[in-house]
Formats: sequence, structure tokens, C-alpha cells
Amino acid sequence: MPERVNRADPKATRRYVSPRREQQAAVTRRSILEAATALFEADGYSFTTMDAIATEAAVSLKTVYLAFETKSRLLRAVWDLALKGDESDAPVADRSWYVDVLEEADPATKLRKAAHNSRIVKERIGGLLGVIRDGAPSDPEVSELWSLIQSDFLANQRTIVESLRKARGLAKGLGVDRATDILWTLNHPDVWLLLVGQRGWTPSQFETWLADALCAQLLERG
Repeated sequence: MPERVNRADPKATRRYVSPRREQQAAVTRRSILEAATALFEADGYSFTTMDAIATEAAVSLKTVYLAFETKSRLLRAVWDLALKGDESDAPVADRSWYVDVLEEADPATKLRKAAHNSRIVKERIGGLLGVIRDGAPSDPEVSELWSLIQSDFLANQRTIVESLRKARGLAKGLGVDRATDILWTLNHPDVWLLLVGQRGWTPSQFETWLADALCAQLLERG
């Protein structure tokens, strides 16, 4: 008579996890994300199909749908990877490079670090910003993503300004709300798209200009 399995024993119901299979899945996922990024940036959101992404990634269409379910969710995953630089779930507010800005004691150095981080991040996300913005009117989930990008960006700028206020670095008479508006405007992705994308500025030129402009507009002059 066959031995009965003790269902109460967690070892009896434990799912076998293959490290090799998980590694292969991660490689496949990354290939899909890279293919989607290239096609979204080249053809735009509306004209990029899941079938084209599957072909570009050399995987089946079913694999793409199993991994991301919809094109809008795939775009969201592409955005998260570009914004953060990896697939960790940690938000920007918990990233070491952002925390380093908040903890910097010298106001000018704080803003120059913020400008440097802005340049690094925008080099990753610059091509996708227009894709998401242009895709928002035709897809509710992409519209929601675009709104989230705007609200998160504003919140992160305000946190930097509040750290300046605590360090007594803000210019005399400049409140947090107005300073946040200034930082948000100068550091807005649309400015990057205009200066780097359309006017041909180099990322290094953008970083230098942004740092100088932020210091001139936000800091108390000695």
C-alpha cells in the first residue's frame, strides 16, 4: 500500500524552485524589456505591438503576455527599469543616490548633486518620456502612469526643497511652495527634452546649466 503524504507537513507541499529556471526567466524578462524599450522609443506606444516585441526579443508572443499581461503593463515595467536602473521594488525615495542628496549638509553641494542625479536618470528615461506622454490620451493605464510620474516627481522635488529649508539654505523670502515650483520647473523632464532632445545640448551641458540655475534661483546669496 503506498505511503500517504502528510499534507500538514510543509516539506510535503513545498514547491521546488530551480535556480537555473529562475535565472533563465530573468534573462527572458530582461530581453523582453530591452526589446520593448527599443521599439517604444523608435515607433511610439501606439504603433508598437506585442507581436513585434516578441519577435525583437526572440521569444513567443505567449511568453510576452505571460510575463506582462498587457502592453500598458509592459510599458510600466520598462519605465520602472529606466527610472531606477534595476528591477528592485525600492522607490526612488529609498535609493542611495537620492538619500545622499537629502543628507548633504551644504546647500550648494546638495543642488549640484541633485543636478548630477537628474542628468544620470534623464539619460535613461529621456526617450521614454515622450512615449508615455504621447500614449496617455489613447490608453487609460498609460494615462494613469503619466499622472503618477508627474505626482511622484513633484513630491520628490518638494522633499529636496524641504531639506534645503531645514538647512537654512533657501533664499530670503522664498517659501517651500514657490521653491518647489522653481525646482520642479527647471528640473522637469520636458526641459530636458527641449534642451537635449531638440536643441542638441549635451547631458554634461544640461547638468552644468541646471546646477548653476538651481543655485542662483533657490539659495541665499552670501
